[in-house]
Amino acid sequence: MIARALRDEGFEVVYTGLHQTPEQVVQAVIQEDADALGLSLLSGAHLTLVPKVIELLAAAGRSDVLVMVGGIIPDADIESLEATGVAKVFTPGSSSLPAIGQWLGEALDAAEGSVEV
Repeated sequence: MIARALRDEGFEVVYTGLHQTPEQVVQAVIQEDADALGLSLLSGAHLTLVPKVIELLAAAGRSDVLVMVGGIIPDADIESLEATGVAKVFTPGSSSLPAIGQWLGEALDAAEGSVEV
C-alpha cells in the first residue's frame, strides 16, 4: 500500500517483491541508484535484517541512502533501529499515507541540501 501511495504522490518507486535477502535489497538500491529505501518487515527479524542492510549499504559506499522501516515493530525496538541508522520507523496506524509521503519528500529535500559539492 505504501509503495502505491508514494508512486501516486509522484515518487519513483521500485518494488522488489517479498522474501529478498539483505544482499538482494542492497543490490537493487545500487542498480537503481536509489535515494531512499523502504523496508517492510512482518517477520520479527527487523533487529537482524535491518542492521545487515545498513551495514551492506555502507560497505557499498551508499550510506547516504535514506532508510525507512515499516511493519510490525515493537515500540521498544524503534530506538535500536534508529541507532543503526534508520531515519524513520512507521508502525501500523502511526501515520497516514499522505503524511508518510510528506515526511519522505521533506527528508529527501533535507538530505539533498546537506550534500556538499
